Amino acid sequence: MKTSDFFYELPENLIAQDPLQKRTDSRLMHVNKESGSITHSVFGNITDYLKPGDCLVINNTKVIPARLLGEKEGTGGAVEVLLLKRISADVWEAIVRPGKKLRTGARVSFGGGRLTGEITEVLADGNRHIRFEYEGIFEEVLDALGKMPLPPYITHELKDKSRYQTVYAKYEGSAAAPTAGLHFTNELLEEIKTKGINIASVTLHVGLGTFRPVKVDNVDEHHMHSEYYKVSKEAADLINETKKKGNRVICVGTTSCRTVESAAKDGIVCECEGNTDIFIYPGYEFKIMDGLITNFHLPESTLLMLVSALAGKDNIMKAYEEAVNEKYRFFSFGDAMIIV
Repeated sequence: MKTSDFFYELPENLIAQDPLQKRTDSRLMHVNKESGSITHSVFGNITDYLKPGDCLVINNTKVIPARLLGEKEGTGGAVEVLLLKRISADVWEAIVRPGKKLRTGARVSFGGGRLTGEITEVLADGNRHIRFEYEGIFEEVLDALGKMPLPPYITHELKDKSRYQTVYAKYEGSAAAPTAGLHFTNELLEEIKTKGINIASVTLHVGLGTFRPVKVDNVDEHHMHSEYYKVSKEAADLINETKKKGNRVICVGTTSCRTVESAAKDGIVCECEGNTDIFIYPGYEFKIMDGLITNFHLPESTLLMLVSALAGKDNIMKAYEEAVNEKYRFFSFGDAMIIV
């Protein structure tokens, strides 16, 4: 299977640069995973495609304002630091720009010195370890100085940080939002519960590897990035009970999918935590997930491969062609698809 099999033409004007004023106003495409048939609606009508007894699995990770803009001490040169992973209390792994001028021992300053940092190690892949110094609580300093780490295809400034955050975000640790969840409001979640649909919360901290292109020609030669995940006993029990009763488990987003599939053993979801580099592409047999709510993904991306594994590559490529023709909004702030 070739990476190029997952290419499609996307006009640049269909890449959503801003979130809609109302989360539930996004358009919704329904793809029947068996027949490939397509219908159109709006996200506020998502319950039309859900049944009592279904279990929605949501990812309650919280995006941190991980993009810091500052200057190199001594020269005043502009510096950008993108926090990826906390190594210890005050040490983070980060992407830094310009990398050539930020070698071991270099010091950077943010917010007029409210936060400073020193490069302590240059890693093999070019990322850095940076040790921070500050007064007070790091999270509060970061919230004041940091910006949301929007994907590279979004060029507009985000006015409201909360719009790149799900309403159920709880545990900080993501460098990118689980964007399928951005369409939900608290009111819609209550409507879903009222209909008799259960909601299980899992955690997967989304890394920037989500946006890295597949650079190999053969899909099966691609190595996925690793991300931390956690499944509680409560969530595992709820998912397993749903499957036991013969009802559907529908994941909100590819991150929730990768979490439950990583936590599955012999058809049972286990209470667990760890790191997963699971790569789902056509030919994969799903152990837990029956349906998926997701956004529209980049050409030749691992996310497009995952949805193709569920509904079939031909069905998905046909659906994407229709989405382009119908002028759906694409990517993080774009419209949604439900595959059931």
